[in-house]
Amino acid sequence: MAKPVTRYICQACGAPHPKWQGRCDACGEWNTLSEETSEPRGPGPAAKAGGGRRVEFVGLKGRSAPPQRILTGIAELDRVLGGGMVPASAVLVGGDPGIGKSTILLQAAARIASSGRRALYISGEEAVEQVRLRAARLGLTDSPLGLAAATSLRDIVASLEGETDVALVIIDSIQTVWLDALDSAPGTVSQVRACAAELIRLAKARGFAIVLVGHVTKEGTLAGPRVLEHMVDATLYFEGDRGHQFRILRAVKNRYGATDEIGVFEMTERGLVEVANPSALFLAERRGNVSGSAVFAGIEGTRPVLVEVQCLLSPSSGGSPRRQVVGWDSGRLAMLLAVLETRCGLGVGMNDVYLNVAGGLRIAEPAADLAVAAALVSAATDRPTDPGAVYFGEVGLSGEVRQVSQTESRMREAQKLGFTAATLPRRVARGSAPPAAVPGLKLTETGHLADLVAIFAAKTVKKKGEGASAAPPSAEP
Repeated sequence: MAKPVTRYICQACGAPHPKWQGRCDACGEWNTLSEETSEPRGPGPAAKAGGGRRVEFVGLKGRSAPPQRILTGIAELDRVLGGGMVPASAVLVGGDPGIGKSTILLQAAARIASSGRRALYISGEEAVEQVRLRAARLGLTDSPLGLAAATSLRDIVASLEGETDVALVIIDSIQTVWLDALDSAPGTVSQVRACAAELIRLAKARGFAIVLVGHVTKEGTLAGPRVLEHMVDATLYFEGDRGHQFRILRAVKNRYGATDEIGVFEMTERGLVEVANPSALFLAERRGNVSGSAVFAGIEGTRPVLVEVQCLLSPSSGGSPRRQVVGWDSGRLAMLLAVLETRCGLGVGMNDVYLNVAGGLRIAEPAADLAVAAALVSAATDRPTDPGAVYFGEVGLSGEVRQVSQTESRMREAQKLGFTAATLPRRVARGSAPPAAVPGLKLTETGHLADLVAIFAAKTVKKKGEGASAAPPSAEP
């Protein structure tokens, strides 16, 4: 009989190692190797002649009805999912502890159960009474939701196979589920991979949608093997600060909907409440008469979103100026500062730079370059931007402002919220159509960052001229 094989598996990336070592050679993380024992496998049926069955190939053309969606009753969650949950699909939800993963899923499961469908909630982290306390706080105690506390995969599978007409199953969380056939601790790579594969197989065989809650690492990525994200049909991340009332639910993978779609929620005493107009929420406390502020017209998934970009410059007290960024890429900020100083002659190198995207939203779109540049120039010249203007455009290393997609959607969102002007990239391609006219919105096309700097420089000169004319003339000697 073959002896069990002992390997050391990295819990961050899943790479195997023959012996223990402090640092993983694959991902470079320290102290992530864990000992796991597995039984050696002999040749399976596929290795034997005639052990498989012939697979039938079909053409690309065919008739198939679109899947019937399961609406959760939460419009923002349905938007991120692409129109609701798809039967026989698997969804992975990740986020920081206390961000609201269990709350939003409990609300969705309770609403589905109240609509007449069978929904089950299996908790591996909390007891039944703890979940009941949360349900009472959210006002969901009258919902016919099936609730259980279990961590054994065999018990969970046996229970689900005994249920009929199940529409939704929630596993909170997949790191707590364990299979006794594997000689490793719950939450390890082999346990998470095996348990998730079995649960997804059962969901696709029985036709119910399954939601797996996953833990995240300190870097904000989902813990466990990366293969877990490839196994599921959709991966959702909860973003936001626990000290902030706003929560962002972002889809980073979705086989049945748009990728990078977002849903905006507000954390209240009654749970997570959806925000129908996030642009108005992000700009609710904006003051337009302060320098270092600009409004960015962005696109998140299929939705245009307006958000305020704030910048503050202060003299550096030490030899190395600080660059503190919240909600944007720090590397892109360093590039933009270099372009402003080298191509436009704006000296900001010896100042501490603080950049913040108000509202807790994280921006990854290159179109935010022009808005960030406007906030930087406004802070450097101490002249506020036009309070009724929005900015969007990508900036290159030579200082040119490049075109971005969905220009009309951005401008219409700005016009809907009462903005009167938009600064956007200049058309340089021959035969390119001009941007569609939006009533009440004045368009300012700019081809280089130097044009933007010149606008604020003109404001500074004008301000100085007004100050000189207002001063009383000096007496002649």
